[in-house]
Amino acid sequence: MISGVVICLNEADRLGRCLESLAFCDEIVVVDSGSTDGTREVARRFTERVVEQPFLGYVKQKNFALELAKHDWVVCLDADEALSPELAQALAAAIGRGGDGAPAGYELDRVTRYLGVWHDRGEWYPDWQLRAFRRSRGHWAGMDPHDRVELDGRVERLPGRLLHWNYRSLSEHIQTTDRFSTRMARSMRDAGVRFRLADLLLRPLARFFKGYVLRQGFRKGLPGFIVSAATAYYVFMKYAKLWELDEGPPAHE
Repeated sequence: MISGVVICLNEADRLGRCLESLAFCDEIVVVDSGSTDGTREVARRFTERVVEQPFLGYVKQKNFALELAKHDWVVCLDADEALSPELAQALAAAIGRGGDGAPAGYELDRVTRYLGVWHDRGEWYPDWQLRAFRRSRGHWAGMDPHDRVELDGRVERLPGRLLHWNYRSLSEHIQTTDRFSTRMARSMRDAGVRFRLADLLLRPLARFFKGYVLRQGFRKGLPGFIVSAATAYYVFMKYAKLWELDEGPPAHE
């Protein structure tokens, strides 16, 4: 028995594709954090288990959703993701086999489509994501907004791809970068990370080199350059905002 679990906010235009790919699950749980665009109505076309919960942060929100699942095996997706048919079939078969020797979770090969291309080279690839697991053996952890699953047990990988449509436009990308860099700076400060000038100066350059050169983002043309540059900007901003929190001028100045 398998539960599909999704958290969302204002994803009416993408949620249907996500939930349709989870049709093999025995139940689907959707946790919405206050959508105003018809997201809940879309969700109810696929499941009766639609719960409203004010946003708690990515890690806490996803753990809240996990607790609502009836079954031990869960497949956790974001609303802007969908399982390819090959991956959905592989997941259903692998979890269905079960047995004492079965792994505790499965990593999925995520590939992102943005600016008209699939980014199977560069900053965003490879991007293996642990999204199918036994919830009795795992939970969401990490530093908001970068959540991850912590799992007690063996993990295997499956054929097929987890398809990801992250940003609808460059404007949305910039807005998300601003929001995420703020969250990350606060999480870093709360974890005791202190600002260092070397991080601000060197880490963005290193990140651009890694994505554009080492991971061959240049092979994706201008979209590959934009993604590498935008990621370097995100790294710069999270350290700049950490400085602002730690040592910057008072907010009223």
